[in-house]
Amino acid sequence: MPAKRKPRAAADRVTDQASIEVLERAEQQGASTAFSRADEQGHRCRFGTSGVCCRLCHMGPCSITKRSPRGVCGADAHTSGARNYRRAGAGGTAAHSDHGRHLVLLLKRAATDPDGPYRVKDEQALRRSARQWGVQERGREPAAIAIELADRWLSEFSLQQGSLETLSLAPLPRQGLWEQQGVAPTGIDRQVVECLHRTSMGVDHDHRSLLLQAFRTSLADGWGGSRIASAVSDILFGTPAPVRSRANLGVLSHDQVNVVVHGHEPALSEMLAAASLDPSIRAAAREAGASGINLAGICCTANEVLMRHGIPVAGNFMQQELALLTGAVEMMVTDVQCCMPSLPEVAAAYHTRVVATSDLARTVGSEHRPFDTANAWEAAKQLLLDAVANYRDRDPARVHIPTHEQPLVAGFSVPTIKYMLGGSFRASFRPLNDAIMQGRIRGVVGIVGCTNPHQQVDAYTNILARRLLAQDVLLLETGCAAIASAKDGLLAPEAALEVAGPGLREVCEAVGMPPVLHMGSCVDNSRLLEAASELVWEGGLGDDLSQVPVVGVAPEWMSEKAITIGCYFVASGIDVILGQPFYVSGSDNVQRFLEHETSEIFGASFHTCLDPEQAAERILELLQQRRERLGINRKSERKLMDMADRRGLDGPTTGHRGCHPHTP
Repeated sequence: MPAKRKPRAAADRVTDQASIEVLERAEQQGASTAFSRADEQGHRCRFGTSGVCCRLCHMGPCSITKRSPRGVCGADAHTSGARNYRRAGAGGTAAHSDHGRHLVLLLKRAATDPDGPYRVKDEQALRRSARQWGVQERGREPAAIAIELADRWLSEFSLQQGSLETLSLAPLPRQGLWEQQGVAPTGIDRQVVECLHRTSMGVDHDHRSLLLQAFRTSLADGWGGSRIASAVSDILFGTPAPVRSRANLGVLSHDQVNVVVHGHEPALSEMLAAASLDPSIRAAAREAGASGINLAGICCTANEVLMRHGIPVAGNFMQQELALLTGAVEMMVTDVQCCMPSLPEVAAAYHTRVVATSDLARTVGSEHRPFDTANAWEAAKQLLLDAVANYRDRDPARVHIPTHEQPLVAGFSVPTIKYMLGGSFRASFRPLNDAIMQGRIRGVVGIVGCTNPHQQVDAYTNILARRLLAQDVLLLETGCAAIASAKDGLLAPEAALEVAGPGLREVCEAVGMPPVLHMGSCVDNSRLLEAASELVWEGGLGDDLSQVPVVGVAPEWMSEKAITIGCYFVASGIDVILGQPFYVSGSDNVQRFLEHETSEIFGASFHTCLDPEQAAERILELLQQRRERLGINRKSERKLMDMADRRGLDGPTTGHRGCHPHTP
């Protein structure tokens, strides 16, 4: 048994004051949390963390060591490490892409049932997606477009031969590279199945073959399942646009019915957002003695309803138990992904009801109430009415809501950014490209991923973000990383005046935007690839994603989904910084492939930086290298021009600047 670690003080576990207050209260009450359980686990198994523990068949489990360099079947550390890495990435692809599939099916239902609870909310987004995926939209009704588009997307999951149509959304040189390297994926489902097959005992034992398949499967998610999920969400629920809100545990209310949505799929949370405004629900809350309904979010469901409705964020992944420990939550509604099985146990100490709404995600101790999209409105209203009824059971003596919260602006989709930069008639990334080429902005960094109890929560993300902003780096963020920056005050436009360098501050002031752009939930990392592609297509920053000054970072990642996200960023030509390493150190071949050989294959690789200051320096180096290769670091000398100089700028035959001589 591993030795228990000495319990850490609350201030060593988390950074924000709201979480510190609740954790200290939990310790006084002897309540179990993910933080205390992490300490109880002691030091993590070195075989697991180095990736050399194999339990894929019942001849094992086998631990690969110097004394026993091969498992029973003969697999060595390189095979074992690559198989474990590949399986984890397959899990991440399955999670995000299955999310996308459910949304596509919902879109088709909405298009075929005009009297149902869901309908196309953003027709412009529908027509935009139709043009991107080659569906005729001109002169057709939205329902007909939606049905054909949904069928086209569903075929991406089941495709058996050829490459995903969605790959055509990437710059052409990148598409060619994927074909050349043999990593252009076929159907999304087939890629996941093939991963499980290849990693079974007695199949693929070559670490390079296994790892290339990892990148291939991840591309099926980043440019397939996740990209589709974001597109469908925009069609059904609206393309995100800037909206003001608040973040941290202080958004919970003393005198309202608090309902917290948690998970990843927006179908139910969208209905809850609408139902919370229903006059009958508000009247019921007043009859119960509350002043109203207060809907708040945790994790990525929080990001979904934040960026479309301005619903406040109670916290990110490591705050889900802390929200319940305030004693002020009447109901937590969960769906899938990142919902800890400990939630019903924590809630049992209070009046809180935990309701699990997905048949994919049953949690012992919670109320299991499967959500049927056909009766979405009625189901949402009933959940809120049950939460209202539970308000009377709240014990005011046991309520402790921290006062800490921060204002924010969220909802920066790619169409919104283009509109902000150029307006209705000149919407484009041209001003951003110009700012990068002129050096006012050094580059763009996407910070994504989770929070992790083995690190001081949010510390890495916040230190890194502030360091990069001071160096004129524009930040795009999603998921729990975006919530971390929200709690640190960096999602407010005023933050540009306080922490941004002079060039970035000038751009932010001109546009009226914060220096950190909230771009959605973790499935919306595809929006970051979309934004990077816009930089390429706008011109002046190379013709491929491996050339633009863009870097991705996963500071405090914990999920299999982060492995998938990292792989599709690297395969797309974008370097990725990891705040903690992959579990592959037991194989120098696997580690070398991920950190070095991928650079030769894709033009990008993984870089592990355990310290945020070290990470900032490495990111600035990578941005600088790309700027130098593009030739945009050369300072042009200012010169006063005479008439002869001006004539020299004119074309020799036309007399018009910029025209080429006539070729006979």
